[in-house]
Amino acid sequence: MMKTIKVVGLISILFLGLGCKETKEKSTEAIPETATEKPVSEEWTSIFNGKNLEGWHVKIKGHELDDNYNNTFRVEDGVMKVSYDQYDEFNNTFGHIFYKTPYSDYKLRLEYRFVGEQAKGGQAWGTKNSGIMLHCQSPESMTVDQNFPVSLEFQLLGGLEEGIARPSGNLCTPGTHVIMDGELITEHCINSTSDTFYGEEWIAAEVVISNDTITQFINGKPVITYSHPTIGGQHLDGASEAIQAKDGEHLTSGYISLQSESHPIEFRNIEILEFK
Repeated sequence: MMKTIKVVGLISILFLGLGCKETKEKSTEAIPETATEKPVSEEWTSIFNGKNLEGWHVKIKGHELDDNYNNTFRVEDGVMKVSYDQYDEFNNTFGHIFYKTPYSDYKLRLEYRFVGEQAKGGQAWGTKNSGIMLHCQSPESMTVDQNFPVSLEFQLLGGLEEGIARPSGNLCTPGTHVIMDGELITEHCINSTSDTFYGEEWIAAEVVISNDTITQFINGKPVITYSHPTIGGQHLDGASEAIQAKDGEHLTSGYISLQSESHPIEFRNIEILEFK
């Protein structure tokens, strides 16, 4: 998902054109100590039971809520799998699976890995590309043909060619803007400082959302931080009029979803710890 990255000063929020392209430049954003403060309680809760999709809702472009088109999302051997083995062609049928409960301040952690080959007809930028969507609009509020929920995307990428960097843990902003280093960011995607992962190994992803600051971690390392998310920008014009009317509204909570963007990916050990 990703275009040339620019850091823009505090300016009026602009609507950018549609399109999810691959990120290009690294952010050198420092990670504040406050973003990793421990919550009062260490009561982690599993939100994926490893047996079925109970508690999760599927929304795939072109299909109604809870129509798990072509069995895209499934559970096998304790793992949530995003699979395209029943697709003839991907045809931009972007999908998301939402957990049933909205959250505000919390830690989320999971493990993921890319496997196999990209679905036929997937966009070039969709190869080894997926995401964890944070502070999402509700799945019920998405239109039938909406590509991506208004949200903050913890972007997951895999390396395509040995020696060519393609970091994971980036930030993308479908229908949102954020603040970094005191400046408003209207660019769609910003690279993290993560390593590149070329194989099919399991990778740990974690995010901490506390006091309006969001920090993303890959394999225990903080790789990007940002704050004060608001609604606006790219992909907002694909949302309903009711969601578009919230342009400029501060995002303080929302749903968590996982993407299907044409490359098979697996998730396991999905846990959340709410800040009390």
